Amino acid sequence: MISSRILPIFALLVAAGIFFIYVSPTWSGPVTEIKSAIDAKEKALAAADAYKKQQNALIADRNTIDPEDLTRIAAFLPDSVDNVGLILDLNALAARSGLSLSNIDVTTNSVVTPTSRSTAGALPSKNTNMTSSIDLSLSAVGTYSALQTFLSGVEKSARILDVRDIQVKGSDTGVYTFQMKIRLFWLR
Repeated sequence: MISSRILPIFALLVAAGIFFIYVSPTWSGPVTEIKSAIDAKEKALAAADAYKKQQNALIADRNTIDPEDLTRIAAFLPDSVDNVGLILDLNALAARSGLSLSNIDVTTNSVVTPTSRSTAGALPSKNTNMTSSIDLSLSAVGTYSALQTFLSGVEKSARILDVRDIQVKGSDTGVYTFQMKIRLFWLR
């Protein structure tokens, strides 16, 4: 009779010991950490899914834009500097205007960089400057009317160009030497 009472009590004590020694620490330690890691990854998956939906919506919106308009926008505010293409365009414009470009220098110290990027690869905030600029220094020789035609062409250019400075060196012959600084903008 005693053994019939002792055996259940002993089994209860062994079960309580197993619970407090193994099950409870395991459940509150590594299992809780794994559950919190799973929750964090599920939140990341939900955020990635929301991002993917927004990206698909933006792609669908972009696909509704006329391709010719996209080409004009890319010419207006390109996503790279393309110095060679710009110099060739300016040289062709100068030749059509009657100016002769003799020297084109890229002033590298004028590059404007975005200021509010917090981490690499992060999406830009509303305050981030999405454009950059660089200055070109041009030397040209020609008449005043040729300069006017050249500046009119720069004004009507498909790219954003800002004439920052013009210096004119006089001449008795009507052919002048012009020093110009033009700022070029592009999308980052």
